[in-house]
Amino acid sequence: MELELLDSFDRALDEFGHRVQRVGDGQWDAPTPCTEWSVRDLVGHVTGEQLWAPWLLRGASLDEVGDRFDGDVLGDDPAGAWAAAAAASRGAFHRPGALDAPVHTGSGLTPATDYLRQMTLDLTVHAWDLAQGIGADDALDGELVASELGFAESQIDGWQDSGLFDPPVRVGDEARPQDRLVALLGRRP
Repeated sequence: MELELLDSFDRALDEFGHRVQRVGDGQWDAPTPCTEWSVRDLVGHVTGEQLWAPWLLRGASLDEVGDRFDGDVLGDDPAGAWAAAAAASRGAFHRPGALDAPVHTGSGLTPATDYLRQMTLDLTVHAWDLAQGIGADDALDGELVASELGFAESQIDGWQDSGLFDPPVRVGDEARPQDRLVALLGRRP
């Protein structure tokens, strides 16, 4: 189970990372489906999440991490900042024993495998958001989409009051899994 979760996480990191590498110089201010975020804001958000992971997986509390990742985490080299944060996060999740202890999150102590699932889903949907923002191919890895759709469907009722996602968008029964996933998380496919 842990190997499957790590494989999905790696796929999601790669999906997002491939799109970061495709951002053109003039696209960083482009809008995304996350209406308050530009492409740069979106990449900054996801990069910041990856920066938190090594700390949380070593047992740090939110207070111990503090505000070290507030503000601009991308600097003058957004793609390079993303790549460094992604590599550190990947290494932290793959460290032997990393998934054995709970981590501190905004929801309290959370099993590390649940944290990994949340990070994977976030990377997956934001890879789609980023593709939309830069006009790139938005087709995501099919196995990753299937895994994350099942996870999202099992959790969506509990997330509705959290404000993390807009309300689900209705799509037809014939919609492909990727469209069902992004619609479930409040995006219009």
